[in-house]
Amino acid sequence: MTLTIELPADAQARLETEATRRGITLDQLIAELADQLPVESAAPKHRLRFVGIGASGRTEPLDINQDRADLAAKKFAEGI
Repeated sequence: MTLTIELPADAQARLETEATRRGITLDQLIAELADQLPVESAAPKHRLRFVGIGASGRTEPLDINQDRADLAAKKFAEGI
């Protein structure tokens, strides 16, 4: 595969210096560095389960309209 990238001159110089130090080509060095990156398809260490994602600890039934009215009244009383 052919890939063209634009790098700052100092980054290119560091890569070339490291490739020379190791006695390999720049392509080989970049391939080695890419091999150290995590695989995209790797599953995350901790998956959230559906149950409990939004658990707030509230046990009473939720009345969103009443909660909104209470919040609006509180903000109105505060003058905000």
